[in-house]
Amino acid sequence: MQWIHDYDLFLFDFDGLLVNTEELHYRAYKEMCRSFGADLDWSFQEYAEIAHVSSQGLREEIYKKFPELAAKHPRWDDLYKEKTRNYLNLLNQGNVQLMPGVADFLHEIVKRHKKTCVVTNSSRQMVEAIIDSHPALQLIDSWMARQDYDKPKPDPECYLRALSQFSADADRAIGFEDSPRGLQALLGAKADAVLITELEYPSMEDLIDERTKRFYSFHELLQSDWLNK
Repeated sequence: MQWIHDYDLFLFDFDGLLVNTEELHYRAYKEMCRSFGADLDWSFQEYAEIAHVSSQGLREEIYKKFPELAAKHPRWDDLYKEKTRNYLNLLNQGNVQLMPGVADFLHEIVKRHKKTCVVTNSSRQMVEAIIDSHPALQLIDSWMARQDYDKPKPDPECYLRALSQFSADADRAIGFEDSPRGLQALLGAKADAVLITELEYPSMEDLIDERTKRFYSFHELLQSDWLNK
């Protein structure tokens, strides 16, 4: 894994990249709508193509699909509180696992004394509900949750703050993302990028450039020729 020596700082998204929580977020939104009398019949792929591209996409599309919901509950924060409650209930059922290859990859990074930081759109409460259950996640040096920055992904602010926190140059940093909005934020901070997802997005090809590598899982990354370069 000689390429690791090219970087001082390793940046990671969280949901869907390190842990398999995206399905739980999807279910929490469906339950949120159901509790307010609306049946959200999107498939997971349909949900991902909205949630993983735009920071405002879910609010806009849910209100568009259910105008009566928008009329009765125009404050999105009221709906989102219900979504958060549903999500935390799902977390408490204890079904969250690390994504394939994540533990092995984190151990490789730590073994080489590299700095690590998670930069996530999830709240600190959501993150802390998961960390204690997975020793590999406790190897990560720093966690930047949604309360720690102003503008959500795809704005690059969160990654720029992480670079500043570690006094790291962008050309010595590499980040790992699983969504178009996350990748856009990472590239906006001028760091090298690795996209890791099994999902396909219509907007993906427009974002990927010469600084971006693509894998379907950390397991695939660990087995790739790239690691020997």
